[in-house]
Amino acid sequence: MKTIMYLAMTLNGKIADGKGSIGFFSDNEWNLFQKEMRKWGNIMMGRRAFEVSLKAEVFPYHGLNIVMTKEKIKNRWGESVIFFGGSPAEALRLLDDRGFEIAYIGGGGMLNYSFLKEGLIDEIMVDVEPTVIGVGVGLLAEEEIRSKLKLIDVKKISEDEVRLRYSVIR
Repeated sequence: MKTIMYLAMTLNGKIADGKGSIGFFSDNEWNLFQKEMRKWGNIMMGRRAFEVSLKAEVFPYHGLNIVMTKEKIKNRWGESVIFFGGSPAEALRLLDDRGFEIAYIGGGGMLNYSFLKEGLIDEIMVDVEPTVIGVGVGLLAEEEIRSKLKLIDVKKISEDEVRLRYSVIR
């Protein structure tokens, strides 16, 4: 199974502001994000990313939504949402057992870090928004990690936005 971390971020690497808002993403970014979701049919997110998406009224996303959390959260969305307390590797097995060929990791910083730390990310795709914010949630949790990447592609996705695609070198 191919595992892709795909996120939008500010130029300085923030995926949400200090209040957990993702309101700085452009309409173009939201449209591209939804297009990728429809193509892959799944998304994995951490509990805080779930809460941000819920607050922004964009949850649940298209397809299967796996929220990685050990907390007990009542599922009011039916079969399209799974609250999962297992490891990143177990979550990938869950998707594989359901026939998915691509796993989409959609944040937040701690979840991104845990998948990358365990060597489970094949590709990182980041859409860079033309915004800089001082306080916010980083692309990765501020933990010790170092991963080498190889640039696959740079694509201009709007007048002011770019998409960067990297493969993770193992």
